[in-house]
Amino acid sequence: MATVTLIYFAKIRELIGTSEEEYPLPEAGATVQALLESLMARGEPYLGAFESGRVLAAINQEMVSLSSGVADGDELALFPPVTGG
Repeated sequence: MATVTLIYFAKIRELIGTSEEEYPLPEAGATVQALLESLMARGEPYLGAFESGRVLAAINQEMVSLSSGVADGDELALFPPVTGG
């Protein structure tokens, strides 16, 4: 089974209650967005962590868009946008 390592940061980590998990890819050629939708379909706490749609992603430590593909064995880091002031 194809899997991805999900790493959660900041508020997302707090809401989900873990910093890392292995997750099965929902389909071959999945995108970050498709993976987020799959996670939200699990209900809480994932729904609360991602429903705003405001999330940044990095695959294998490289910033990517939500339309980027995710492959078996990838490390996908998810974190909220950084704000300053």
